[in-house]
Amino acid sequence: MDSEHDQGRPGVRRRTFLRIAGVSAAGAVAAACGPENPAAPVASTAPVDTTSAPPGTRLPTGPPNWDDLRPRLTGGLLRPGADSYDTAKHGFNQLFDGNNPVAVATVANAQDVQACLQAAAGRVAIAARSGGHSYAGYSVPVGGLVIDVAALNKVDVQGGKAVIGAGAKLADVYAGLARAGRALPAGSCPTVGIAGLTLGGGIGVLARKYGLTCDHLSSAQVVTADGRALTASASSEPDLFWALRGGGGGNFGIVTEFTFDTDPAPAALTVFSLHFPDGAASGVLAAWQQWIAAMPPELWANLVLSGGSPVQCRVGGCYVGGAAGLNTLLNNLTANAGARPTQRVVKTLDYLGAMKYFEGSSNRQSFVASSRMITTPVDAAKLVAVADGRSGMDLLIDGLGGAVAGPAKDATAFWHRDALASIQVYAPATAKTRTKVTQAVGDVVAGLAAAGAGGGYVNYIDPALPDWKAAYYGDNAKRLQDVANKYDPNNVFRFGQGVVS
Repeated sequence: MDSEHDQGRPGVRRRTFLRIAGVSAAGAVAAACGPENPAAPVASTAPVDTTSAPPGTRLPTGPPNWDDLRPRLTGGLLRPGADSYDTAKHGFNQLFDGNNPVAVATVANAQDVQACLQAAAGRVAIAARSGGHSYAGYSVPVGGLVIDVAALNKVDVQGGKAVIGAGAKLADVYAGLARAGRALPAGSCPTVGIAGLTLGGGIGVLARKYGLTCDHLSSAQVVTADGRALTASASSEPDLFWALRGGGGGNFGIVTEFTFDTDPAPAALTVFSLHFPDGAASGVLAAWQQWIAAMPPELWANLVLSGGSPVQCRVGGCYVGGAAGLNTLLNNLTANAGARPTQRVVKTLDYLGAMKYFEGSSNRQSFVASSRMITTPVDAAKLVAVADGRSGMDLLIDGLGGAVAGPAKDATAFWHRDALASIQVYAPATAKTRTKVTQAVGDVVAGLAAAGAGGGYVNYIDPALPDWKAAYYGDNAKRLQDVANKYDPNNVFRFGQGVVS
């Protein structure tokens, strides 16, 4: 869940649902709850093949030879019918439990990734997965190969640099950073993988102060479609490096390792929660939009509209500083909201404590979701009306601006630099209610557009989002297509919303 991430729902909070675990494949998205690894991986000292087939080489045809691949892997390979397959294939969203990949490879190193691509590229759909928080289930390709990178989970912090494996989950990332006294802006769901979060941008509770997760990326180790192992950075494969910072997972290759520039961990972070009475949602939202735009970057806040009759409203967030400074800013909001909060909680914590505060449940969930973005304040009454009567559905509005708005819109692949906020639409669903809930989410997405919200966040990927390529990537879409064609000319990493689809 990349952004609530979202702090909003009880038990879910900031669902940093991000996409795919490495740049990978068929759109494997985000990261979280990777499958069980049937055998503990053994570290390999074998050199990584940096050549392999030359770019543009015609791929072989016919089914992969799984019996040939299995002994080449330090990790494991599970096929349908094998012990643990039914568990290993699962992503985070239970709606896609019926998706049956032809195999799940639990890779232990970059050489394993290369072997998988050499065996299966062009033969079956391929999806890299570090956690599996794909809104659209792209990390569980029907009849395809899942390359699960969950075992690539090291977190090595040395000075201001953090080298993090593509399979590392946010709970472990935050713990490793905190031990070293460092910080990295990221999402909040503890089981989300760093890879999917970073590749889609990386919205989180420290974004307004420190920027997106992808803004801190200094280099990435990538295995491309032709099996080459490359380093992408500002000075090496710069086009690929540009695309990895917000171009979404699943499009260009499989990232196995990230190097980030970190910041000193804040001495104090003050978290807060305000609950407002019935009937207050429109007034609070109108005031919140003006308020968050005027706030210093040290303050991040979101507003959650819980559908129903009436629509419920709460505001929460995080301040880099102490309670006294935060309370002054909160008083400004409540004075203009038209209603006093019925509950107000303010608590000062250390860096790791604050990240844990925003954690939601690690349990798998079953849901339909989508997103929109707003760049300027919209008509609050119209936006609240979209949620009226929709019991169980949440609209999670995460404030942006601040450091997120610093880089130019084309400086990285992340397009929404000028956004005031993202709006995540989240609705629980079961296999029986899926069709009905999907229609309801689509209606809400259309209603948000009519109220003045547009675009969308690729880490909240939605197969039904109208004009999705422009929504996610704006004017950066063409360059992303060019990068994908350069590094994956045979469209090995194809999926429903791949940039060359």
